Amino acid sequence: MAAWLAQPYWFAQQCRARYGDMFTVRVEERPWVMLADPAAIREVFTAPADLMHAGDANSILRPMLGPSSVLLLDGAEHMHQRKLMLPAFHGERLARHREIMVEATDRALAGWPAGEPISLRPHAQAITLEVIVRAVFGVHEAVGHDRLRALLSHVLDRLTRVRRMVLIAAAGPNHPRIVALFRRELHAVDAELHRLIAERRAAPDLAERDDVLSMLLLARDETGRGLSDAELRDELMTLLVAGHETTANSLAWAFERLARTPGALERVAADPAYAEAAVRETLRLRPVIALVARRLTRDAEIAGRVLPEGAVLTPCILLVHRRPDLYPDPDAFRPERFLERAPGTYTWIPFGGGVRRCLGATFAQMELQVVLRRIAERVALEPVGDPEPVRRRAITLVPARGGEVRVVGTRG
Repeated sequence: MAAWLAQPYWFAQQCRARYGDMFTVRVEERPWVMLADPAAIREVFTAPADLMHAGDANSILRPMLGPSSVLLLDGAEHMHQRKLMLPAFHGERLARHREIMVEATDRALAGWPAGEPISLRPHAQAITLEVIVRAVFGVHEAVGHDRLRALLSHVLDRLTRVRRMVLIAAAGPNHPRIVALFRRELHAVDAELHRLIAERRAAPDLAERDDVLSMLLLARDETGRGLSDAELRDELMTLLVAGHETTANSLAWAFERLARTPGALERVAADPAYAEAAVRETLRLRPVIALVARRLTRDAEIAGRVLPEGAVLTPCILLVHRRPDLYPDPDAFRPERFLERAPGTYTWIPFGGGVRRCLGATFAQMELQVVLRRIAERVALEPVGDPEPVRRRAITLVPARGGEVRVVGTRG
């Protein structure tokens, strides 16, 4: 656990060099079977839903997200909730939020000092949090918007520290002390989310609104069943944690890499196709999540080996994204490789795969491209210091100095 938490890239690469594309490690109570072969990863992503449970494997997130999070459900309940949520992330609906992303970026840029080193990650967090509050929660008025942003920012900062994840892993997500700790930490946020849900349910213009919360309130299955307040609370927390922290970290990594690639930021500003390729290459080379997890519900054969019930299969994003047979010169940042070909279903997996692929993948990629291009259009940046090593923040991987750059000029 110590090696995996401290140096995940080094640990995974050392294990693969010694044991090959499939090996077992003991990071927690249950054995993890790490996979780096796309053929084995395909077996995992296409396996029957009753054979591999992602909800059980993701149990470390339960104290923060709640038991009804789509990330923690399995079987029929997972598919029911996923189907209700999916329309809110349809491409046409997402396009309506593009202007929110541009406005949030412009607001953040106004506070960037010229000529001084700045860490991009906090600024990226401010952008992605504003997008969540406005596009997902549908809060636009100044007072409510600022109050919710401040509350969510404070709680996220406290809950996404490595120490909290270690505590959950050591004691277990259902330990009374862990449950009590997170209940205290989340009390104010829970109260605000339930207030917001109740207020929105009663809104006379609910059917005309295009924010994600309003669409989730209107969603019904074929029997007329929708999402309860408790389910909505857990899904809002899921969208907040998954959509805010990960996207902000990816933005910081994108600028950390692009600023060290001559001419890349200028090309991002001028060429939408290159901007899309730069996002894909950032997510390949610097994924913010290290692996995907599935727990076996019974003995099963994977990649020619019989694995026992209870084992956690972990397709390792870090390893498959660094395979030289898939990505020549794999440690190099080369967005051009995604101008030449589209990402593979089982070889480019920053959002997981199969029926558990991240619901917000399209939203996240659009936001990354919009924000990346807007910043590249508005300011000229240069890197500060040496390339940044990877540092862990809870379950995410971030630049050690937060993506440090210097504004050296303006454009447009």
